[in-house]
Amino acid sequence: MTLDTLAPPVFLQDRLNHWARHRPDENAVVFGDSSYTWAQWQGRIQQLTDALHRAGIRRGDRILTFDLNHLAIVELTFAAAALGAGTVVGNFRLAPGQLAYILADSAPKLVFHGADLKAVIDAAGAEVEMPRTVAIGGDNDEYEPFLATGQAPAGETAEGGNGVVHEDVQPDDTVLVMYTSGTTGKPKGVELTHRSVNVHSEVANAGFQMVPGDVNLVGMPMFHVGGSCYFQAGIYAGASSIYLRDPSGPSMIKAIGQGARFAFLVPAVIHAVLGAGGQVAAAFAPLKKIAYGSSPMPLPLLEKTLAAWPDTELAHVFGMTEMSGIGTMLQDSDHRNPPRPEVLQSVGRALPGLEIRIADPVTHEVLPPGTIGELQIRGGQNMKGYLNKADATEAAFTTDGFLCSGDIGRMDADGYIFMVDRLKDMIISGGENIYSPEVENVLMAHPGVDEGIVIGVPDPKWVETVKAVVVRAAGSTVGEAEIIDFCRDRLAHYQCPTSVDFVQELPRNATGKILKRELREPYWRGHDRNI
Repeated sequence: MTLDTLAPPVFLQDRLNHWARHRPDENAVVFGDSSYTWAQWQGRIQQLTDALHRAGIRRGDRILTFDLNHLAIVELTFAAAALGAGTVVGNFRLAPGQLAYILADSAPKLVFHGADLKAVIDAAGAEVEMPRTVAIGGDNDEYEPFLATGQAPAGETAEGGNGVVHEDVQPDDTVLVMYTSGTTGKPKGVELTHRSVNVHSEVANAGFQMVPGDVNLVGMPMFHVGGSCYFQAGIYAGASSIYLRDPSGPSMIKAIGQGARFAFLVPAVIHAVLGAGGQVAAAFAPLKKIAYGSSPMPLPLLEKTLAAWPDTELAHVFGMTEMSGIGTMLQDSDHRNPPRPEVLQSVGRALPGLEIRIADPVTHEVLPPGTIGELQIRGGQNMKGYLNKADATEAAFTTDGFLCSGDIGRMDADGYIFMVDRLKDMIISGGENIYSPEVENVLMAHPGVDEGIVIGVPDPKWVETVKAVVVRAAGSTVGEAEIIDFCRDRLAHYQCPTSVDFVQELPRNATGKILKRELREPYWRGHDRNI
């Protein structure tokens, strides 16, 4: 039986249950000192499903996780999904006020948090009503005792069984809520469903081409689709996962030594690996395939990567939270033997099952090849919508069902897609999305700031980093260090400016709109792309 002959999964856990039936004694997942076969892991998740049900979780409810990578996040996602409930995967780097907003917006019935993040939980709880919390790990772990309150269905653990999905659960029920921001600066909860995540796994694996028995290294954070949905793509394929809590060079090298042959990395990680010397780079050579994305790969770094790992397949991918993950791929053959040199700087072509077009961002008129416009995507992996934001959901889709990406680019006659700029002035630093309005709202709260905006500027390690451009308030002598410290007290560290320019006034067009492109241009001059 091959992947192509398997029935398409309907619910999130269908493939996990399939492997528990047909490959029960093979390894499913390794996390730290813990490892489980498919049958063992299925039984554990079924027990957790019952524990959540006993705790009052029902269809339409939500739970929230707030931790660095932990197997509990994946287990809770499966278990809640079996009840028709969704898991909000919180970014462990959030400041208390940011977490409080997400708690108020998503209204989870239970919060599972890393023991070492209790101070953030407590501080957020001072701003918003906090539901029951369960600490994961630490000296007083509450997660394993919570799991132990449930029971797995008799006869369906040791040998693997059909699994349990409550009878009222539907394929379009939400299974994941991942928060991302937009032009308002307020985070939006992207709702992904059984259907959208499963379709993404099918589409993504058409490019990754993992098969049962492969070993997949999962190191991206779970609050990112490059973590949660990449993990699901491996499970879909029957690949064993080595799951890293806090990925580092040594931990990734150890995973490769344990047999990992597939990995998804951001360019900043590849930059760090190649910069660490030949011995470290050689330790990554056994990887069969490296997919990279979440931020652009500068051409000099790509050339070094091709030279360093001649026997490793490379795949450049483009995606977004709203489409459950990736939608394009530049295959290894395009890296090694590009039809034209410029193809190396593309994000590849649409994966099977997806429609991608370049359209006018206002009229949505489809544009001819080579014309710059907005990337718009249609397919079963697109999000259900934004939680509690019907207007934003409606605005995100065209009348004929295409998702408006907010990214602009062009597509050539052969279907290769080239990113040009971002409509939303999003900054991507080390693979993390940083949304200007959220940072700018904090800048403007400083009493010494009259006006403040942020732009992305080139960075040799992180590809781009945040620069604040500030007009001081009258009489203010606020300096760079004070601005940066002010932001670090209120934002996740990666969102904060690393430098500040002080100007007399911000450039504007005739309608008063700030010309961020004009501010970025001197820093990006001489670079391939102004993003």
